[in-house]
Amino acid sequence: MDHDPEMTIDAYHIALADGQAEPLDWWHACVARIDQREHDVQAWEALAPEPTLDPRLAKSPLYGVPVGIKDIIDTVDLPTRWGTRGYLHSAGSLVDAALVTLLKEQGALIMGKTVSTEFAYFTPGKTRNPLDVSRTPGGSSSGSAAAVAAGMVPLAFGTQTAGSMIRPASYCGVFGFKPTFDTLSTAGVKAFAPSLDTLGWFARHIEDICTTFSALTRAPSIKPLNNLAGVRVGVRSLPGNIAFDADVEQALAHAQTKLEQAGAELVPLVLDERYEALVEHQKVVMAYEAAQALASEYARFAEQMGPKLVELIEEGKATSYARYLEARLATDTLQQALKGVFESEVEVILAASAPGEAPEGIEATGDPLYSRAWTLLGVPCLNLPLSQGQNGMPVGVQLVANRWQDQKLLQIARTLLNQ
Repeated sequence: MDHDPEMTIDAYHIALADGQAEPLDWWHACVARIDQREHDVQAWEALAPEPTLDPRLAKSPLYGVPVGIKDIIDTVDLPTRWGTRGYLHSAGSLVDAALVTLLKEQGALIMGKTVSTEFAYFTPGKTRNPLDVSRTPGGSSSGSAAAVAAGMVPLAFGTQTAGSMIRPASYCGVFGFKPTFDTLSTAGVKAFAPSLDTLGWFARHIEDICTTFSALTRAPSIKPLNNLAGVRVGVRSLPGNIAFDADVEQALAHAQTKLEQAGAELVPLVLDERYEALVEHQKVVMAYEAAQALASEYARFAEQMGPKLVELIEEGKATSYARYLEARLATDTLQQALKGVFESEVEVILAASAPGEAPEGIEATGDPLYSRAWTLLGVPCLNLPLSQGQNGMPVGVQLVANRWQDQKLLQIARTLLNQ
């Protein structure tokens, strides 16, 4: 099978069933693509040897699909460095992370470990944006987003604690899905802020996002509707009190046009000032919990840690329990309030994914501003790569749904993309 970047997981399985492909064909095609692009993109920390496929898994939904695994996720057969550039290093874990085991049970092939920022915070790794290697791919799931965008794998996994799925998906021009908080177990994933950390995945096709969700949750297949008639879409970013970049304005306008053309109804959505405070509440929760989760690493390696990470941990150590509790209780209140909005006013919300195109340079990974509040609320979010900015780089938008309405969110997105 020639490497076809447009091939979906379902199309590959049809090719396998028809005898037009062999079980390791996609693996070999991805290896060839990595050989071609990795020198420039640098998406990988470690690559796995060619696997042996278990024919008993031939009917599994991810059979023969090569996947990338963010390098904060435990693997038995591959090293983990947690984005530390080696000052913390494990040759392999005693057990795989729960996610890795689930993927293997569904027939997926672990291609390797993708580059993460330091402990999935702001200190960048070596990865560059495959669409313009002078620019950042975003973070913290840098390598996973870049590997998918470069065609090195059809599917790769990351995590989001602030904006670490949605932002790199926007910058790299791929689909990035952060499901409802706690949908997938984070057992074996390095904790940063446990009430925020959420596993998610990148793909070049909405169909593959949906196939993966069904595979990992055992939910029914997500089929598109005929159109979006009757679907109410609120347009509201958080924060909403900051002027958008012109590229973001254009991306949101383009998405609104596509939604209306598909039959959706755009609904003016008013969220009160309490929602604006969520961005700061997220920062408080993240710092307070990171100071606890990384207490041992900080005690041993503070002098080798990046200054931004040290600053965050020290900020968390200085944060009072009362301030942390204030942020958590405000989150609980607004989760319930937002549930009412979704039940009475809109099915989904259209929001900005990132402040604009991927910034130039790889010394920073961009700003997670437009994901902080949604991550704190634990709602499912999906980046849609629908637009380009003035420099020809992707500018995504995100669809957001109520907690546990992931299937509805994916069905709406799949319908929109099928129009």
